[in-house]
Amino acid sequence: MKSPGSVLLALAACCGVLTLAAAQTPVQKPDLPVEKWTGKTILLIGAHADDDALSHGTLAMLQAHGNQVYVLTLTTGNVGTQDPRLSRLQLADIRRQEELAALKDLGIAPDHYINLGYDDGMLEFEDHKAVVENLVYWIRKLRPDVLFAWDPGKVYQRWHKADHRAAAYLAADAARAAMWRLLFQGQISQQGLKEFTIPEYMFYNDYDFQDENLWVDISAFEEQRVRAGSHYISQFGPGWKNYNPNPSEEELKAMKALVRKGIRTRDGKPIEGFRYYRGLPDAIGK
Repeated sequence: MKSPGSVLLALAACCGVLTLAAAQTPVQKPDLPVEKWTGKTILLIGAHADDDALSHGTLAMLQAHGNQVYVLTLTTGNVGTQDPRLSRLQLADIRRQEELAALKDLGIAPDHYINLGYDDGMLEFEDHKAVVENLVYWIRKLRPDVLFAWDPGKVYQRWHKADHRAAAYLAADAARAAMWRLLFQGQISQQGLKEFTIPEYMFYNDYDFQDENLWVDISAFEEQRVRAGSHYISQFGPGWKNYNPNPSEEELKAMKALVRKGIRTRDGKPIEGFRYYRGLPDAIGK
């Protein structure tokens, strides 16, 4: 029988090997820097109009460099206000117009914006299969080279507020389902689509950036991000509690200052950070 001491030594040695192996695992990087991407189809899946704001500089860059950028929003955003005067219908329309105005400033055409129309705040209670099927349809139709989405987590589930949490897993589940021709087969046999495997992923977060492994320099597109983000009047600044469709110059200036304050820097340059992943969707979280 082995002594307790020898068992502990063996465990320590094993853990040391595992730690060393983990430390030696190469960090994934794209074959070409994001700044040099061209001719790609990009799909961003978010829960709300304005989720793409975390990637606005990168999206503007990709659009300017000859890529096709699409933004898909799962909900209408019809709940996110503290203004008691606004109805759900009014807010849904406001948020759509804000998003279209933001995308216009990024150079993205209005027909590249897709909204699936689910209710804000209730995404995790929708029929999971139905939402995934809806997303699979757009993945198979657009056949994106790169998927931007909320990060579902690396190894462990990442905490997000409800709709963001749901959107992260719905996007990951749809990416996996889209590659199997016998899943949602009616899209293939009746609608003329084909199974499709997304090759690359850019996962984003709104806090806790420890899993990031790729940072995009948005120096040349910082002002576009500021202009685009300043359109979300119903969500930021005084507009959240007292929406004003015609803000004053002072209010617009304050909105732009708020957006600019949220831009992160690295080595003195404005950046947007991501967890880049390349490979089969089954290993998105590994």
